[in-house]
Amino acid sequence: MSAPGENLKIDGSRLWESIMEMAMIGPGVAGGNNRQTVTDEDGQGRALFQRWCEAAGCSMGLDRMGTMFARREGTDPDALPVYVGSHLDTQPTGGKYDGVLGVLGGLEIIRTLNDLNIRTKHPIVVTNWTNEEGTRFAPAMLASGVFAGVHELDWAYARADAEGKTFGDELARIGWKGDEPVGARKMHAFFELHIEQGPILEAEGRDIGVVTHGQGLWWLQVTLIGKDAHTGSTPMEMRVNAGLGMARITELVHEIAMQSQPDAVGAIGQANVYPNSRNVIPGKAVFTIDFRSPDLEKLDGMKARLEAEAPKIAADLGLGIEIEPVGHFDPVTFDEGCVAAVRDAAERLGYSHRNIVSGAGHDACWINRVAPTAMVMCPCVDGLSHNEAEEISPEWAEKGANVLFHAVVETARIVE
Repeated sequence: MSAPGENLKIDGSRLWESIMEMAMIGPGVAGGNNRQTVTDEDGQGRALFQRWCEAAGCSMGLDRMGTMFARREGTDPDALPVYVGSHLDTQPTGGKYDGVLGVLGGLEIIRTLNDLNIRTKHPIVVTNWTNEEGTRFAPAMLASGVFAGVHELDWAYARADAEGKTFGDELARIGWKGDEPVGARKMHAFFELHIEQGPILEAEGRDIGVVTHGQGLWWLQVTLIGKDAHTGSTPMEMRVNAGLGMARITELVHEIAMQSQPDAVGAIGQANVYPNSRNVIPGKAVFTIDFRSPDLEKLDGMKARLEAEAPKIAADLGLGIEIEPVGHFDPVTFDEGCVAAVRDAAERLGYSHRNIVSGAGHDACWINRVAPTAMVMCPCVDGLSHNEAEEISPEWAEKGANVLFHAVVETARIVE
């Protein structure tokens, strides 16, 4: 495999200017972005991306989920393409870099190859996956999930937002519903560049995260049933307090995660008590538990322990309990060859790096099911993401994109 020389690098200033120009579409209220999937703003961002890709000499494909595929031809018409990309949609209060860096970093690969008049044996395809965020239409990573055969197309089209609008109707409304069958494309490999969305790389002063695994996940919804009662006139020993049960199970979740170290996390994220009145002891509590680990045995073990011990807590307090799984995917182990290409690129460029596990879900996690896949991560300030204050430095972006460039181009094979 022909590797690019360490002097071959992308244009960091051009990449940064492109990120800032994209951020002008769907601006947030606090310096970030609100460019949610299949909104008018999403359509405008897609149009800008298409103009840039066509200016770089790429042809554009569009599948029935609205995923965009910008192709730079290779010298071998029979060689499978190397895919690279991420997503342009954002959270309602999203940052300027989450997803966008990976798409525009891929475009910068094409632009740099053009600048240097370099040809590759394999075509290179820059991809914008639709609805990675899942904030308007659940679940997350929707289009890549359909591509990988995890979800059915009609089921995805029927996903509804808070106003009852369906994903399929909104995709058609903004004019980005293609004709190409989803998942028909075959890939030689797929690479995704992303901000870390966590604090490890910055805290350790590392330039690059070489992503070896993606965490698996269990979401469990717990419902506790007690008895509504007056907070002032009900004796303590006569209370059936669902809020107290939730508090004790919250402690249990933390204990399970801490005793499952390393590489395990757990927390209660969404929580509601009823009737949610200041002078009524809660007679009902509904909350979700999020367990994650890259180790399947550990992940399933945390779930099993919660399911065994939470009912004992409920019984001690006289509460009824129901535990329902509401979300799950197994841990991901990325392709050894693609991971090695990322690590070798970082070393060739002289960048500090470490292996890292992705704590968040990404399109690469689904694509890993159908093609050899790896991810590159760069630091973000304070590990903050899904927040308008999300921030990275131009230097971090440039180094991440350089590693992406080297890994992708090495895999696509330079033609001498």
